[in-house]
Amino acid sequence: MPLIHKRFWSVALLGAALLLTGCAATVSTKVTNFNAWPADAAGGTFGFAPHKAGDTRELEQSTYEQYVREELERLGLKAAPTGQPARFVVEVDASGSQRTVRTLQPVYQNYRVFMPPRPGPNGTTIPGYWSADMIGGQYIGDREVARTLQVSKLRVQMRDRRAPGAAAATAPSVFEATATYEGGMDNLPDLVPYLAKAVFDGFPGQNGQTREVRFEMADGKDGPVGRITTAR
Repeated sequence: MPLIHKRFWSVALLGAALLLTGCAATVSTKVTNFNAWPADAAGGTFGFAPHKAGDTRELEQSTYEQYVREELERLGLKAAPTGQPARFVVEVDASGSQRTVRTLQPVYQNYRVFMPPRPGPNGTTIPGYWSADMIGGQYIGDREVARTLQVSKLRVQMRDRRAPGAAAATAPSVFEATATYEGGMDNLPDLVPYLAKAVFDGFPGQNGQTREVRFEMADGKDGPVGRITTAR
């Protein structure tokens, strides 16, 4: 590749890095949605599936369920009173993992050049000296860079106990959605509020659709999850 093209891409990459820095307060999620949402669900009641016996994350799980509860109530569904069966059984599963991404980055070498002696005023001579190349760094190749990404997921499944032919233990699923975040923020509890909002954005959504949902954090002015924007 010609040197001038290499330098152009160097400037372009720097500009992209600056843009990414400016967007550091944006959380981008990918949401996959499957649903067969019943037409008569408005105002229906919901409850969460019992926690597994011996679950060591009971308080953490309850916190995640609270985020989902807030979204369901915002949509007009109602939490079933204690001791009463709910129409919809909600299952919430939050998980975090890591994966390594390897990319190639250009490498530039800053060479020094010798400036030869030259005539000075009154018959003097300005001695030669070494200086940085005014042309700038020269492309000498690429290097592999490894970056670790945090992968955080929230999966929500809802079963309808009033569906035709439904049995208490085998109620069919009417809504399944998974929101996934990949990036540098490494604390799953910090991300679940965003993932919960992403899951229910545009609820019930289009069956079989995968789309991106972005959140612009506003320094707490709009609450813990900021303002939502959607790219379809």
